[in-house]
Amino acid sequence: MGKMVSVEQALSKLDHGQSFLIGGFLNVGTPEMLVSGILEKELKDLEIIGNDSGFPDRGVGELIANKRVRKVVATHIGTNPETGKQMHSGETEVVLVPQGTLAEQIRAGGAGLGGVLTATGIGTVVEKDKQVIEVDGKKFLLEKPITADVALIKAYKADKYGNLVYRKAARNFNPIMATAGKLVIAEAEEIVEAIDPDEVMTPGVFVDMVVRGEE
Repeated sequence: MGKMVSVEQALSKLDHGQSFLIGGFLNVGTPEMLVSGILEKELKDLEIIGNDSGFPDRGVGELIANKRVRKVVATHIGTNPETGKQMHSGETEVVLVPQGTLAEQIRAGGAGLGGVLTATGIGTVVEKDKQVIEVDGKKFLLEKPITADVALIKAYKADKYGNLVYRKAARNFNPIMATAGKLVIAEAEEIVEAIDPDEVMTPGVFVDMVVRGEE
């Protein structure tokens, strides 16, 4: 039942060309130690899915600045000029998605749904190449579910069974991403023997590995 591993053991499961769901909102709730490990391991040709592309010198942004990423799926990239630069040069593919839509796509992926219907984007460039479905006279876009090879999650507290607790706003995308990765690795600030079931925010059944991170 024990899911505690070293950072080196966790990183050994990662490879070039993989897709990654990475939790966080402007680095709040981002598993920065694991992201730094990807950089040190010199992985490349990666697809990164997250709320944003961070900052050039921290978290996900470092992977982009060091040109390890071939595709970014995010809700905005304004805080990392390097992402925009690589997008305009054609060096990195960037897919911008409305924030609520991205959250629902990931949730659908984790729940095994065929997609979600949303009116967001109807009549705009977002509609291009997407299926439009009419329900009770109203048009919706079919947004397909999102999953990834790996989900990297940041938690405040974890136990040896992989149960997780998040701290305040650091919760953001982490809980839904933990359901949508084929391999889920959680970086936790604090490790305890067991967490009260009433406190658990992500059940350990979704988590494959836990590493001890920094506060």
